[in-house]
Amino acid sequence: MLPYITQKHLEGGSIGISSITQPEQLTGQTGSVLYCLAISNTHWSSLVLLFNDFTVQTLIAVLIAVLLGMTVHEFAHNYVGHLMGDPVPAREGRLTLNPMVHINPLGFLMFVLIGFGILGSAPIAAHRMRNPRWGFLAAVAAGPLSNLGLAVIFAILLKFVPVTQNEMIGAVFLGRTGDFASSLALLFGQIIFWNVLLFIFNLLPVFPIDGWHIVLALLPPDLAHTWQKHAQTTNYILLGLILLSFLRIPGLNILSLLINQPASSLTFFLLGLG
Repeated sequence: MLPYITQKHLEGGSIGISSITQPEQLTGQTGSVLYCLAISNTHWSSLVLLFNDFTVQTLIAVLIAVLLGMTVHEFAHNYVGHLMGDPVPAREGRLTLNPMVHINPLGFLMFVLIGFGILGSAPIAAHRMRNPRWGFLAAVAAGPLSNLGLAVIFAILLKFVPVTQNEMIGAVFLGRTGDFASSLALLFGQIIFWNVLLFIFNLLPVFPIDGWHIVLALLPPDLAHTWQKHAQTTNYILLGLILLSFLRIPGLNILSLLINQPASSLTFFLLGLG
């Protein structure tokens, strides 16, 4: 359906990394970093949200799914950061599931209009945690893992929605709804898909995505220093992959291979279609 991306911030709202040599010394702020594709008929394809053939119901379901996924993702970062000793999430009132606390309004509008934008951020920093290395690792990993957990929860809830498999497929993949049950299946299916996509994309080891920070925290100090030196290179790789996905050149959409196919497989599995 649509490509979009959010960006991870460091202290002060700029994008970059700290000039340190060990993951224990990491300072910075993390947010959700996403590139999501959606469903056009029965295929995953790149489309921009307001310029496709969605029904109004599907459009609403997608927006709810993305908003819920962003909120849970950022809340997880903040809550685990709080548990690890960072006082800022509590001080800034981020320990809530109120999406208005986490959302970047301009970024979300950009997401709706042109397919990418800064959706939200979490003001967590390694140097404020009791164990800077492992505390920050837990806080960063909590974001994508929360999206996977949310997808699993709604996959279980979907099994209790009184629709046949064909009705579920029609609702989730084609937007065909005729009653409350099929509308609920549509909403739950979108929540599953978008959160699976958030989970998979955020594990990519490219800056500034969560996966890059996870790798940094896991590496020994000497390798972590090398990893940091090449952060900007991995960021260029990410931007290049996104550009290629927009160009849609046959055989060169590497991002689709890395994200869409695993996301499709996991979504089908959770829907009981795998």
